[in-house]
Amino acid sequence: MNAITPVCVWQAGAQLGEGPVWVARERSIYFVDIKLCQVHRFNVDTGERRSWRAPAQPGFVVPHEEGSMLAGLQGGLYRFTPEDGGFVLALPVETDQPGNRLNDGYVDAQGRLWFGSMDDAETSHTGVLYRADADADGTVSAQDRGYVITNGPAMSPDGCTLYHVDTLRRAIYAFDVADDGELTRRRLFAAHLEPGYPDGLAVDSQGYVWSASFGGGRIERYAPDGTSVGRVVFPCSNVTKLAFGGDDLCTVYATTARKGLDAGALAREPLAGGLFSFRVPVKGQTQALCRVAVGSFT
Repeated sequence: MNAITPVCVWQAGAQLGEGPVWVARERSIYFVDIKLCQVHRFNVDTGERRSWRAPAQPGFVVPHEEGSMLAGLQGGLYRFTPEDGGFVLALPVETDQPGNRLNDGYVDAQGRLWFGSMDDAETSHTGVLYRADADADGTVSAQDRGYVITNGPAMSPDGCTLYHVDTLRRAIYAFDVADDGELTRRRLFAAHLEPGYPDGLAVDSQGYVWSASFGGGRIERYAPDGTSVGRVVFPCSNVTKLAFGGDDLCTVYATTARKGLDAGALAREPLAGGLFSFRVPVKGQTQALCRVAVGSFT
């Protein structure tokens, strides 16, 4: 794994690329540029690239079983329709916290949506980890609080463990997941080593946790016991999240960012902000479709 060389498949120049997600029905990777308010799509067969302007900072997009996408934007969950580029507010979230935005999302095998909020100024502990249940009545429930920057919700293959990131504390937490989705027994899964901060996560089919490193120029792979067992080094500092895709789920796609890099660093890292890919010898998990019934999805 340490000998893998990521290849940039799209020099997107993202200020803060985030949230790659494999959408099998479109043979495409979607991802967002939070700071430039853009949603991007890369077709892995044709190489076609499309971009759309979002009405607010997007933290994530995920495929919905009703078609289209569910997008987490500053201020709420939106239905995003790639055909016409439209965004329709489906459920307001944290309208009483104008300094917060949504930052990362994940759909589990039951179709539930897990996502976090954070302080856009990255100073206050106003971030919350939320869950929206499948086929629910358009409500979200807070599962954990006290974050400055939330990141990376992802789940073990058996659905019994949720992993979540407290970026500024350089901590990856693990939670037990009950049948109804309630979380208990938060504990430290892994302490992210310097340089860098833990960012978005993905869990492969063997239960190993992959963590992007913002400022650390790598993706770290952890065994189920939290031991680091390998890394993939990138030609740029800020790696933000990864997703498994392709027919065999053995191609990793990873987003990166230009945020925080000065002119000298950008000259040394011309591919910063690009979408990267590389092949691995282990499968990822199948990307589930969101089943949350909110707003325009009801």
